[in-house]
Amino acid sequence: MDAATAIRHHYDVGNSFYSLWLDNSLTYSCAIRSGTDDTLEAAQDRKLRFHLDAVRAENATRVLDIGCGWGAILKRLSDHGVDRAVGLTLSDEQAAYVRSRAYPGVDVRLENWRDYDPADRFDGIISIGAFEHFATPGDSIAEKIGVYRDFFTRCRGWLHGDGRMSLQTIAYANMSRESANPFLQQEIFPNADLPTFAEIASAVEGVFEVESVHNGRLDYAWTCEQWARRLRRHRTEAVELVGADVVARYERYLKLSALGFRMGKICLLRIVLRPHGDKHFG
Repeated sequence: MDAATAIRHHYDVGNSFYSLWLDNSLTYSCAIRSGTDDTLEAAQDRKLRFHLDAVRAENATRVLDIGCGWGAILKRLSDHGVDRAVGLTLSDEQAAYVRSRAYPGVDVRLENWRDYDPADRFDGIISIGAFEHFATPGDSIAEKIGVYRDFFTRCRGWLHGDGRMSLQTIAYANMSRESANPFLQQEIFPNADLPTFAEIASAVEGVFEVESVHNGRLDYAWTCEQWARRLRRHRTEAVELVGADVVARYERYLKLSALGFRMGKICLLRIVLRPHGDKHFG
């Protein structure tokens, strides 16, 4: 299964289905919780602002979003008045949704980062929840690091020297890849393998300086639990849209994911990167 097919298996279930249990911005990634009374909408907005602030979006003219989802970051970049915001996705449903919104200055492309070749450099690059799909379970550790290093090297070349990159990814924590749940690997995210922090650190060495790292695993446990509650609340409608088997699969996935984050088996990394001043990049 190639990367595009794997992405569509999960993300092209249907926009109407996801809208039942995600927040209004259709943000499908870990939120940043603040306090026991926080709402999912507020926590997701806080997460988006974290990444926008990390790449200094208020002063940017060109920003790239790799794995743009349903365009929550792209919308905010457009609202900020960024001249050009480019989003890459492999999901037909997501690309169509973003295009239907016609956000000023936004260009969404159905394209893999491996094939992308921009004409101009960017002030910032944001990638939320895409990195998990770059390596496969069949890759050796060395091959995984090689894929990640290729990604970071390309991103470094696409950035101005004073630009920033903000990356958010799930990662293995207190578990090995051999212990990964086969249900999640086969039924939910086929042909995908999580990184470890050590693999990311090795891949960025000499390419980017790590400016900051945050582990939001408890934020993600809470986010999955919020999604699960919403899905249960709209279960009848969800079954009508996608069928009982698909709904049951997502309910199991959200429960297992929340448990994995709570137990510390997996974590959620938010990493802000600054390009090294390498003469090869200028």
